Amino acid sequence: MRKFFSGIGNWIKSLFCIHDDKEPRLLTLSKKESTRSFVSSLVCILAGVIVGFIVMMILALASSEDQIYFSDAFGGLFTMLAGPFTAANAAFSFGNMIFYAVPIIMTGLSVAIAFKTGLFNIGAAGQYFMGAMGSLLVALNINCTGNDVAGFFVWLLALVVGMIFGMLWGCIPGLFKALFGVNEVIVCIMTNWIAANIVSWVFSSEGLKHLVNTGSGKSGYLIKTAVTNTGTPSLGLGKLFGNSYIDIGIFIAVALAIVIYIILNKTTFGYELKACGSNKHAAKYAGMNEKRNIILSMAIAGGLAAIGGALYYLNPGIELAYKAAYSKLPDNGFNGIPVALLASNNPIGVIFAGLLLRYLSQGGGNLSAFGFNQYVADIVVALIIYFAGFAKLIRDVLVNRQKKQTEKVLAKIANTVKNETDSSPVDTDKQYVIDQDVLTDEETQIDEESQEVEK
Repeated sequence: MRKFFSGIGNWIKSLFCIHDDKEPRLLTLSKKESTRSFVSSLVCILAGVIVGFIVMMILALASSEDQIYFSDAFGGLFTMLAGPFTAANAAFSFGNMIFYAVPIIMTGLSVAIAFKTGLFNIGAAGQYFMGAMGSLLVALNINCTGNDVAGFFVWLLALVVGMIFGMLWGCIPGLFKALFGVNEVIVCIMTNWIAANIVSWVFSSEGLKHLVNTGSGKSGYLIKTAVTNTGTPSLGLGKLFGNSYIDIGIFIAVALAIVIYIILNKTTFGYELKACGSNKHAAKYAGMNEKRNIILSMAIAGGLAAIGGALYYLNPGIELAYKAAYSKLPDNGFNGIPVALLASNNPIGVIFAGLLLRYLSQGGGNLSAFGFNQYVADIVVALIIYFAGFAKLIRDVLVNRQKKQTEKVLAKIANTVKNETDSSPVDTDKQYVIDQDVLTDEETQIDEESQEVEK
């Protein structure tokens, strides 16, 4: 037992101190890129929350005494940090938070994988729209009422079709970039508005009038997938979380994030994508097809954003306002950009970044209890996004600090080894004595041999 606790103590000591001529384990851990990204993101989040709290205090001081008190700023901060758990129906609010996080996780993955290839996919909004359109054209035109098995396969087909629509739409800026050298940002902005107008035009056509939700007295909305029984399955999650919108979309998003992480970090194809992003000329010199990789990267990015749009609008409780599509691009298409930045383009980090931003926004809906409107939460989220722009600077600071700490640790290890060597004269004498003994034995053997020769 004593040996067991001694081993635990030595392990804890090795976290912070030099042990067996090795640097502290925490220093080794801090050198990993994933750790640096996590720390930098955490600093950005804390900075955004602190500055947001200061903004709430300023608003409280600037308002009249009958509206917001100074103490309300503390209550507002707690409400925002508590997220969906301050709502009257916490389970319902939490379920919706998970559901609304799925689209921005998918668009965040879309932006992240394009960033890895050196591209800025600002066209996720258009790809999101195209995915929604493709999936709804399938799901709303096949009635599976009373047949859950057929409804599931139609939903799966709709999801795949939506992904294909998004991939094809994502190929457009990829082709212009790879073949003609046109900046992808310009092409993405144009394709965003083209996609929005296509959605409005397609669903306004005479042949698709049966998809308009006229039964509820609405002229600018499509029917829901609940009507055709082709919506995303919830597997009982909706009832578990207070009849909220939550469905299996979150599991699909997490699975895709893991797949993208494996592709980028564990496959040759992922290595080529990152190599092209770092230096496409060096990648070409190394024998990689940089044009193909650019096109494939944008195609994958478009497919991911499209899956986000498909999962959102295939939910049985969500309807598409197709007549307003041409005038306003979806927020989820652009919210993926800060999610990717906050996660440092790490696919696994995108999951947590997307959930965090939705968590804070969900809590912001309850700020009215303290006199603040919900847009204060948007200010805090915007501040976090703003500080996310300094993530690289924070990582550089961490790298410089780690270099200094490593130099100090190496110097201590070198001094320790030198002191051990200098402070062991007894060992040297012993070696000398041994050498002398060996020499004496050799001389004795030589004398004996010479005596035999004389005889």
